[in-house]
Amino acid sequence: MTELARGQNTTIGTGAVTVSVSGAKQGTVDLMVFQLGADGKVRSDSDFVFFNQPASPEGAVRLVAADRVALDLATIPPSIERLSIAVALDDSVAGSLASVPGLGVDVAHPAGTATAKALELTTERAAVLLEVYRRNGEWKIRNVSAGWDAGLSALVTEHGVQVDDAPPSPPPVAADQNGVRTVAGEEKLSLEKRQKLDLRKREVAKVLLDKGEPGVRARVVLVIDKTGSMSRQYSKKRIHEVVERMVPIAAQVDDDGTLEPYLYAQSFARLPDITVHEVEEWSSTYLHINGVHGGIDYKRIGGINDELPIMGEIISSLTPGTTMPTLVLFFTDGGFYQKKQISGLMKEASGLPAFWQFVGLGKANYGVLENLDTMSGRVVDNAGFFSVDDIGKISDAELYRRLLSEFPDWLRAAHAAGIIR
Repeated sequence: MTELARGQNTTIGTGAVTVSVSGAKQGTVDLMVFQLGADGKVRSDSDFVFFNQPASPEGAVRLVAADRVALDLATIPPSIERLSIAVALDDSVAGSLASVPGLGVDVAHPAGTATAKALELTTERAAVLLEVYRRNGEWKIRNVSAGWDAGLSALVTEHGVQVDDAPPSPPPVAADQNGVRTVAGEEKLSLEKRQKLDLRKREVAKVLLDKGEPGVRARVVLVIDKTGSMSRQYSKKRIHEVVERMVPIAAQVDDDGTLEPYLYAQSFARLPDITVHEVEEWSSTYLHINGVHGGIDYKRIGGINDELPIMGEIISSLTPGTTMPTLVLFFTDGGFYQKKQISGLMKEASGLPAFWQFVGLGKANYGVLENLDTMSGRVVDNAGFFSVDDIGKISDAELYRRLLSEFPDWLRAAHAAGIIR
């Protein structure tokens, strides 16, 4: 028997497949299947198989018991690329799927058997447990085990089924029993994007837990170099990846779950906040070197380095003694030539409630940034620095460890010095 952890997949043979779901019980934990096209949606509501509609239009998917589905993969229509095997708590049942004993899936298929346990569910009331999908002419299965706190209405809406009532709006911020937060907008993401975001938030939470600050809240600011020397980083979409991977930090740490972004060169531009469900659209609109985008003239920002204006702007927004610290994530490819002035600003900023995490992109001379840890004359050590040649080659766990490991140490020092309350 093949045991699939969350996210793992395996190939199965084409033919008759039986999917058994332990814990499923009509009226308590309802079992259902969605037949999905390339867009991840049902062709029509008839592709939604459940107790009141126990077979797909072609009969290839049949709900044969409250806890069992029969599939004939050989007769699945070519337009169907994926089947989502899902469960949802009945509205009359309190709690979440995490309280359902032994919830999981066993799959009997022509090539053998497989099992997928739903071990990481927490507050979800509806979830996709398993996907059956085509890949390069073969059928495969994947343990998904991810879902929606809002329950059945959110589940069916995600898959394109029309419902009479819209799902209730989620709270702006909520946290599960492990301290991993859910913020407004996540319900608008596809299941795949929600899974990726969730895994990254868990890595962020793990770093903070290991450093003794699991529930820290802070304003999260993102500063990105837009000078001409950064052209390759933009053209290779590495800056797009930077934004995508910084959003989970804001979702886990920022008080309202959004990221406050700036682009800088000789001058700077304050851009609209980045929310979890608008990352791709935001990046497409604002991540450029030249031109006019989103109403912003990029030529006016300039093309060569001058860090003093953007650093001064952030410093001017800080209030000593606040209860809300600021975490500045500052990405650049170097060129910090005004060493004396920048050193003076960092010394001034050391008495203010912000930690500056600088990240060098590419191989360059970073000058004063490389000496931050030994810089004297500061109230507390308020900055960190590391460089990466290609951010895409660093795992999420390692990236978040490098970005966040010094922040909790600064928090404790800043509290002790009365910089934050």
